[in-house]
Amino acid sequence: MDAIVTLPHVNPLLLKLRFGMDLDAGDRALLGDAFRATRSLEPQQDIVRAGERSSGVHLVLEGFAFRYKLVRDGRRQILGLLLPGDFCDLQSIVLGPSDHYIAALTACIIADVPQRQVDALIFRDSRIARALWWATLVDESVLREWLASMGQRPADKRIAHLFCELLLRQQLVGAAGARDCPLPLTQPMLADILGVTPIHVSRILRDLREAGLIELKDRHLHVPEVERLRAFCDFDPAYLHLVNTPEQGASEPLSGTGP
Repeated sequence: MDAIVTLPHVNPLLLKLRFGMDLDAGDRALLGDAFRATRSLEPQQDIVRAGERSSGVHLVLEGFAFRYKLVRDGRRQILGLLLPGDFCDLQSIVLGPSDHYIAALTACIIADVPQRQVDALIFRDSRIARALWWATLVDESVLREWLASMGQRPADKRIAHLFCELLLRQQLVGAAGARDCPLPLTQPMLADILGVTPIHVSRILRDLREAGLIELKDRHLHVPEVERLRAFCDFDPAYLHLVNTPEQGASEPLSGTGP
């Protein structure tokens, strides 16, 4: 398997934003200083609770987090996966109290930034404002793609499409190799994402493995032939809106302030 790339000294937000906006050294320094590691969370620990007003913005620096809603009978629907470099709740600056929960999926390190500090960044620099706007709009685009999958793709292609997305999103911030990435999702979690039963998930994963499309081991995903998996599920990364193509590869170091 390909080695998993880790960049412990590079803020993943800077790695991610370079695909949406050209930021100069001053912009990167401001963002790096603002979004530094603040606290560690245990798996399943809530970051944001529905109905509560956040005092600021939270950014995932290490680990996975997830958005979810609970329906009246207690069942859970996972609405999104948050990876290093992803904001949990940038929209809270405008919307107020959250309408959903956000929790750590794995052990996480996050940055907690007061709203006044985020406001100062946005009002001070139009490039930073545009970059953060891009990040928020991409989150909405990912949600639209998930909705399209839920409504129109068969379950095997839904899972394959999700795996293609997670591989690429982690590559953008240097957390994945060309064919390998962390995948800390249990079968019940995949079921909560895809709207199927855990038993159905188990059967689909078995079929994908037997077809030689994926390999799963030790909470990691290996894709022997990425283009073959993409073709199987009609994966088109256009919805991630990677408008810039940095000169450096997606998994190469970028100068900037780390967590």
